[in-house]
Amino acid sequence: MTATCGAIPPILLVGCGRMGSAMLSGWREQGLAPSVAVDPAAAAAGFAGADLTVVADAAAIPDGFAPAAVVLAVKPQNAAATLPDYARFAANTVFLSIMAGRTIAGIAAALGPQAAIVRAMPNTPAAVRQGITVGCPSPAVSTPQQALCDRLLQAIGTVAWVEDEALLDPVTAVSGSGPAYVFLLAELMQQAAIEQGIPPDLARLLARQTVSGSGALLAASPEDAAALRTAVTSPDGTTAAALAVLMNQDAWPIAVSQAIAAATRRSRELAG
Repeated sequence: MTATCGAIPPILLVGCGRMGSAMLSGWREQGLAPSVAVDPAAAAAGFAGADLTVVADAAAIPDGFAPAAVVLAVKPQNAAATLPDYARFAANTVFLSIMAGRTIAGIAAALGPQAAIVRAMPNTPAAVRQGITVGCPSPAVSTPQQALCDRLLQAIGTVAWVEDEALLDPVTAVSGSGPAYVFLLAELMQQAAIEQGIPPDLARLLARQTVSGSGALLAASPEDAAALRTAVTSPDGTTAAALAVLMNQDAWPIAVSQAIAAATRRSRELAG
């Protein structure tokens, strides 16, 4: 899908946490029609502006406000208590949920069977508009509603769509949790550099810039990751020596596979 031009239509944002505020920032960059955000945290008031009214709870939403989409960005554990307050919008809008582990069926149970629901899994690079989000629409979602959700998610990065909701569990394991794996790599590289005698400040710079620069190269290259790895690996060189350790079957190949499988299982458990 391709985003359309013009301002983002009125949005009801439920939750101004890290991901909710990242999405809000992306929408504002594209021009946001007067919208409403609901968040009881005192810090949320700082997001208010000419394009956004911030209220503490659903009861304070201005009378007559008709959002084009309701974006559910609350903590998953708060869903049962929070969602019924928004069921009154179900007849005229689409609900875009970024609550990890909350299924379309579970959300519909709180909002009513007529609710049009898109379940999506973004990741934290959304904060710098480099996120990847995978969405799955319920059968009640119309083509224009899905296009609107696509546009809202494109404001924070790349968007892909699946029809099988079960795929969102491994998606969560790969891309939702994935930034933590990359940050761990940078953390371990920095630690290993210090062990080899490199001063901490330089070790930090080397690890961070190597990870971020490699990611940028990967994003810009038409080659797959294996080809880029091969290109930087000279026979019997330093990289080959390191990869002989990392690519041992008992090292990264099994560890990464087990990690993704563990995260997928946990996502399914959270979905209940």
